[in-house]
Amino acid sequence: MTKLCERVVPLLLIVMLSCSMALAQFRRSRQIYVPQHQPPATEFVAARWHFGTNGAIGHMGWSHNYPQSDEHLNEFLMRATGVDVEVASYRIVELGSPEVFDYPFAYVSEPGEMELTEQEVLNLREFVGRGGFVLMDDFDGPAQWNQLRSQILRTFPGKDFRPLTQEHVVFTAHTPLENLQAMAEHVPGGDITYYGLFDDDGRLAIMAGLNNDLANFWDWYSNGSMPLKPSTDAFRLGTNAVIYSLTH
Repeated sequence: MTKLCERVVPLLLIVMLSCSMALAQFRRSRQIYVPQHQPPATEFVAARWHFGTNGAIGHMGWSHNYPQSDEHLNEFLMRATGVDVEVASYRIVELGSPEVFDYPFAYVSEPGEMELTEQEVLNLREFVGRGGFVLMDDFDGPAQWNQLRSQILRTFPGKDFRPLTQEHVVFTAHTPLENLQAMAEHVPGGDITYYGLFDDDGRLAIMAGLNNDLANFWDWYSNGSMPLKPSTDAFRLGTNAVIYSLTH
């Protein structure tokens, strides 16, 4: 029996290791199946960033709710504002590529999974320095918040997020929100807190909504999974962020 165990146990370890490596490879390969999109030549194109991750959400958090949430927000923008935009005005952009500077508004999904490469750190720093705006969404709890902050502190030494109050112009840039907590009942994590990172001129450059998931509202409102009122607030907040990014 002892000799049998001596033969079987190493074999099991090899099988387990092989399965683990195959699973890791499968998770990495899954990223290539998210389809790229070529947007029309409109004034506004929303860039959804693909960035380095720590694997806490299978390396796929960046693509959550894509492309329906992107399309639905653009449709709201098209109907509610004078911005030159179409439903198809969105694109996946690699944060580590030069293309990141072609689109001054960026949407980041699941930043609590961020683990940026050195090139991504450099690009994010330059993107903000050039006047770009980033909306970070879909993360909750202290672990994800601390992971996000760690990457921002790497990118902007000496800076940090500050809580945003309802009086900040980003919440009134197009349509004021009556209550910033109206969506909290329908997302995990408790009360929603919006944080801002400001550039050297005092401009809000990165807006991050802790314990919120705007993209769920944008994506699911049409099938009845999300109530109309908080979904409307989510669209208004997204629209305010876009208008702020175009005017500040």
